[in-house]
Amino acid sequence: MTISLTVDEIHRLYEKGDATPSEIVRAALDRIEESQSSLNAYLTVSRESALKRAETLDSGIRDAVRVLPLAGIPVAIKDNMCTEGVRTTCGSRILGNYIPPYTATAVKQLEAAGAIIVGKTNLDEFAMGSSTENSAYGPVRNPVNTDYVPGGSSGGSAVAVAAGHVPISLGSDTGGSIRQPASYCGIVGLKPTYGRVSRYGLVAFASSLDQIGPFARNVRDAARALSAISGRDVHDSTSAPVSAPDYLAALTGDVKGLRVGVPAECFGEGLDAEVKERVEAGIARLRERGAEVVDVSLPHSRYVVSVYYIIATAEASSNLARFDGVRYGYRTQQARTLSDMYRRTRDEGFGAEVKRRIMLGTFVLSSGYYDAYYEKAQRVRAMLVRDFDSAFEKCDVIATPTAPTPAFKLGEKSDDPLAMYLNDIYTVTINLAGLPGVSVPCGETRAGLPVGLQLIGSHFDEARLLNAACALE
Repeated sequence: MTISLTVDEIHRLYEKGDATPSEIVRAALDRIEESQSSLNAYLTVSRESALKRAETLDSGIRDAVRVLPLAGIPVAIKDNMCTEGVRTTCGSRILGNYIPPYTATAVKQLEAAGAIIVGKTNLDEFAMGSSTENSAYGPVRNPVNTDYVPGGSSGGSAVAVAAGHVPISLGSDTGGSIRQPASYCGIVGLKPTYGRVSRYGLVAFASSLDQIGPFARNVRDAARALSAISGRDVHDSTSAPVSAPDYLAALTGDVKGLRVGVPAECFGEGLDAEVKERVEAGIARLRERGAEVVDVSLPHSRYVVSVYYIIATAEASSNLARFDGVRYGYRTQQARTLSDMYRRTRDEGFGAEVKRRIMLGTFVLSSGYYDAYYEKAQRVRAMLVRDFDSAFEKCDVIATPTAPTPAFKLGEKSDDPLAMYLNDIYTVTINLAGLPGVSVPCGETRAGLPVGLQLIGSHFDEARLLNAACALE
């Protein structure tokens, strides 16, 4: 029953008395169970608690729909967001049996809006990856074609929506981990402005880059979810004291006079020809609807992958130091000394990609290399911010491809980390600048693989960004 239904469609069923939350949630759980063996999208399914919550909403659902924007809506959560009493693994053996004593603010806000959490989704270990092949619990498969990756690191959350399990899911985006899998799976993925959504309860990868955001089947549902999870949080000092507008009301679809900036740097070498064709066609559709297309430049964008992987790995090295086998999580049973326990716990608990990034981050922060790498990367980061400031003097939103290629086959890039990192070339820039971005489907390749167009907005301008995405949709 939940397959391909939007929030509005489910709410209409509730208002007409044609369905109850229990029926919708049971259908979602059954669909998850049917496809789990082929897609591997979930690490934990909360069947009992989801049905129990649905039952409490059954009798009053018609009234609840009028006051709660997500009343009776099944939602999936990426498994790097803490959920009280429910296992939170981050896709890693080192947190394989960790049960948090508290719930992430964004998850609480979804529940306060009436949502029903049906499960925790699979991901690249500690959100480090671009294909969701790095999970300690096996890779996730793309429902469009199960021979292909769904993107990463929020692959499980993208698949939960694309496969028809839920209308909305939450992911986290450190360098494109919402937008890139949204592109690969043919759905909408939104990364809000840094600080728009609280990070409290999100297990940190790179603290100055991480941001929680929604996946949805359409822009309207993404806007509805963003409204629910936005706002200042006393538990997160980096959450911004900026009020959130009514994102649904902003979705007029009218883009007459909107200035759409197109940076030439994002349409050159390395961009798949079919992806370029579909994205340019999407930009042309915005022009047809009254938008003005202008040329802009992001001159330092050629440095973005290098800058991102210096800063992100440095912060990861620092954040993951807490996983030492002492306070929580996995602890080796083979050690004879304290130092041996630290070493063996981390060696046995972390996967290859996480170890690679910890080593890179420790190196760029080490004595003698800090100035040459980390400090220089931060200086270039400031230059990238200025590039965007200059571009937004000429335009209202910026349009680029979401990813340089469509989805690739499972295992195709596993032995080539650099090729994998280059998948993020169009997405990491806005994390470095703290800007909002959204990936919207803009067609398919001749092989039937989805292509996404990325729209980038200025700080806290999600309303205009989402309206442009709505017009494109």
